Amino acid sequence: MKSLLSNRLIVLLVRVFLGGVFVIASLDKIVDPAAFAVSILNYKVVSVTPALVIATVLPWAELLCGLGLLLGLYPRGSSLLAASMLAVFTVLMGSALLRGLDISCGCFSQDPSVGRIGGARIAEDAGLFILSIFSYYAAEDTSLLSWTKRRPTEHAA
Repeated sequence: MKSLLSNRLIVLLVRVFLGGVFVIASLDKIVDPAAFAVSILNYKVVSVTPALVIATVLPWAELLCGLGLLLGLYPRGSSLLAASMLAVFTVLMGSALLRGLDISCGCFSQDPSVGRIGGARIAEDAGLFILSIFSYYAAEDTSLLSWTKRRPTEHAA
């Protein structure tokens, strides 16, 4: 496992993938926070006021987290934030599924017919959680910015 954590190419690919997922996930929510608030309310865990606050703040946290992973700005903090968000998302989807709610996860689109919660969606978030933990323990200085600054002979290392 230690060799994987120090393999700069693998770390870069994980961080670019995770960062891209968080950036893409944030965009629809930033554009339409009211629709995202409805998605949050569908989970039946919080009332309207907290849902509005979460719908306003969470997409920006996702965007900053994704950019942090992509650009190498506080990569360990960004990885920890990603892992924390994914843990909460996974638990909330599991809870909704156990309570028999047939709802959209609200992950990438606020269209209620897209991204229904279920075992596959929970497994996806669990996989992303594992990648974020991997990123947390991986080489600190591996990102798109650090990769582009390396000399050509250093890319193979």
